[in-house]
Amino acid sequence: MAGFSPSPRLRWGVVAVKRCCPGATGHVRLISTFVDPHAPHMRRQPMIPPAPSLLKHPTVNRREMLRAGGIGLMGLSMSDVTALRAQAAHTGAPQPPVKSVIYIFLSGGLSQHESFDMKPEAADSIRGEFRPIDTATPGIQISEHLPMLAQRSRHWALVRSLTHGHNEHSNGHHIMLTGRSEMPRGFNPSKPMPTDDPTFASIVSATVQGKNHLPSAAVIPETFIHASGRVIPGQFAGIMGPQRDPWVIDAAAKCKKCGACPNCFDHQQRDWEHTGDPVFESPNLRLPDQLTSQRLGRRLDLMQIVEDGQRHLDRAADVAAMDRNRQTAISLLTSGKVRKAFDVHAEPDEVQEAYGKNRFGWSLLMARSLIEVGVGMVQVNLGRNESWDTHGNIFPHLKNHLFPPTDRAVSALIDDLEQRGLLDSTLIVMAGEFGRTPKISRLARFYKYPGRDHWGAVQSVFFAGGGVRGGTVIGSTDKIGGYPQDLPQRPENMAATIYDALGIHREAAWYSSLNRPHFVYHGDPIAGLIG
Repeated sequence: MAGFSPSPRLRWGVVAVKRCCPGATGHVRLISTFVDPHAPHMRRQPMIPPAPSLLKHPTVNRREMLRAGGIGLMGLSMSDVTALRAQAAHTGAPQPPVKSVIYIFLSGGLSQHESFDMKPEAADSIRGEFRPIDTATPGIQISEHLPMLAQRSRHWALVRSLTHGHNEHSNGHHIMLTGRSEMPRGFNPSKPMPTDDPTFASIVSATVQGKNHLPSAAVIPETFIHASGRVIPGQFAGIMGPQRDPWVIDAAAKCKKCGACPNCFDHQQRDWEHTGDPVFESPNLRLPDQLTSQRLGRRLDLMQIVEDGQRHLDRAADVAAMDRNRQTAISLLTSGKVRKAFDVHAEPDEVQEAYGKNRFGWSLLMARSLIEVGVGMVQVNLGRNESWDTHGNIFPHLKNHLFPPTDRAVSALIDDLEQRGLLDSTLIVMAGEFGRTPKISRLARFYKYPGRDHWGAVQSVFFAGGGVRGGTVIGSTDKIGGYPQDLPQRPENMAATIYDALGIHREAAWYSSLNRPHFVYHGDPIAGLIG
């Protein structure tokens, strides 16, 4: 399309395959996903159909296809026809309540002792420097450096007993970004592999229908790439194929430091200056100066007529899918509501101040905006270079650099969703790849002050909104906060909680290119958390 160029920061595209329906002939099923249109795998890569029991894509015979082509000339795209038929197919069928999910991932590993599972009665070598404070819920205490969240305990719950068996960053990321406790065949801690399990965002993209021509899942503000150049596994589609890699909205500046830029820090507390302005850049969704909305509309009308004349019925699925691709691009460029979702700097100044004018705050503000325009799940990555990896200097880093922007931004997100009537329908989950060791350690060669090492045996996971039973604590740990004492939960239970909140059916599966089913659920949702 002359004069049409999507932003390089937005990775998207649509592909489709023609598949015969079981027991029928002359029918096609239309399937779409978001991928990079310039990638080599776009060359007629086999597609992954969603579970028939989950997304009831309409089957369309040749006569209906021809009729749909005529409808396109009257102003309805194939995307509109497909959506209308899908809606008709669901009419009268009971559907689970569909919510949205914001998954806040704290790369590096949040210490449970300094946040949500403090042990004030333990020995000095265990309890650390921070003191617990009361929350608005009698009997529940959290860190003194999370005062804003403490005031909002009626909206959130804690799971203090999530456990898995790995203490390495790459393993932990893969586990907590995919919801699978075991390492897959061929796992490589130094880079993603095609045999990795698919990340949450890929699963959701394959099994939840998007709205407003947008993907059903997005990742902001960046992909986790360590300062060493290591691309952390667990963030991609893995065995689903690269065509299902998540939609990443790359909005963060490439500062090499940690934390909430521009208030970022160095793990070793060395002297440095912030680099990477602007701190947070909204993607450019503006039409080219020479292309007005009216001119774009005329071009699309002309293209529609030409394409209708050239379509061959045997290629109908591909054409319809490319039409959906174009509709997505058009939505991003011409829909004021969609464009606004990406422009966090256009929000009122008091809103930006409430979230915090930093990478953490702007990321969660964009997540709220994306949920508002119909993106079902947004993963927010808070922690370039494993910011929460506090082997040393744990107390000054948490107190001065990590807790203040996180406490402010998550609290603002809760308040904002509540004011907009979205809190009950939006589940917020916050976790890292593991917890930290019960015993405080000293690595004097590298750090001036003490810290805690990696600890997969237990971590605390924060849940809010989305029907969560506020003021609830599920599970507990032993006296030193080292192991679950009761109600242990696995990453599979957390994943099931997320999928259940999104309305994904318990028997849902996605299918490989060989038509092999892969079930979405590998555990039950966390009992007693929601309802």
